[in-house]
Amino acid sequence: MIEFKHVSKKYANQITAVDNFNLKIQQGEFVYVIGPSGAGKSTFIKMMYREEKPTLGQIKVNEYELEKIKNSKIPFFRRELGIVFQDFKLLSKLTVFENIAYALQVIEKDPVEIKKRVNHVLKLVKLVSKGAAFPAELSGGEQQRVAIARAIANKPSILIADEPTGNLDPETAEGIMKILEKINIQGTTVVMATHNSHIVNEFRHRVIEIENGHVIRDQDEGSFFQDEASNF
Repeated sequence: MIEFKHVSKKYANQITAVDNFNLKIQQGEFVYVIGPSGAGKSTFIKMMYREEKPTLGQIKVNEYELEKIKNSKIPFFRRELGIVFQDFKLLSKLTVFENIAYALQVIEKDPVEIKKRVNHVLKLVKLVSKGAAFPAELSGGEQQRVAIARAIANKPSILIADEPTGNLDPETAEGIMKILEKINIQGTTVVMATHNSHIVNEFRHRVIEIENGHVIRDQDEGSFFQDEASNF
């Protein structure tokens, strides 16, 4: 599903953000990406949806070879992905329903199918009653649930979540995690970058730990810390 082979990324300022990554994420996995700020997590995540291009190495996501993909093909590749950001990125002048529908309208889905799909994902994230509301009328947790609903509206094979619980209180964050796990159980691969140690320890999944541009741990059912002495 996702494969990195000897992948490195060096920026113009000569900072090496990612150094010789080799890893595979199989279809249906739930994977945390953890590490301190500046470790290379964001670069790793951005390369996965071709926001950044590797300096060296090969990246394969589904059947796409991302280091070779033409710019004209990137929008079609991204249709197979759902991406959730920490700051939600909702359109303020559109209602909840319209925000989710917009993601399907841009890929020219049938209007009847759009309505059916939007109602389905609103039910999944428990926001059916908020369809006519605007983002400013929602709590942070509700806005994040809308962002998740929008990301999964097109039935992506992979959901990439960059700090989806970062600005949320613990109870709301746990609610978001339960939604992400439900999506994963239904077959979607989930890759989630996070600093939230409680979430990683409470909802156990594979952990990929990055530090100084290197993968220093890749552990099934891992915890946030490698052991009690570990710390950043």
